[in-house]
Amino acid sequence: MSKIIFLIIIVKLGKSSRIMIGDNIKRLRKKKELSQDNLARKAGIPYATLIKIESNIVKKPSVQNVAKIAKALDVKIEDLLP
Repeated sequence: MSKIIFLIIIVKLGKSSRIMIGDNIKRLRKKKELSQDNLARKAGIPYATLIKIESNIVKKPSVQNVAKIAKALDVKIEDLLP
């Protein structure tokens, strides 16, 4: 991952917005007809972590988890950011 993209992700994750990253992940997951369990397994992250991200309990997920989820959904990281 390039340093510029990494910095953009950090800046965007730090901004507050009405639409949260979890909302975007949930929308894309449903569009791809994946269950939360299937997405968590495909992304290689714990199911509980995905639940917390999607429900916006975790407002600033790690860049690594965002990258794994983006890859599992076959989208760019930027597509997940609010």
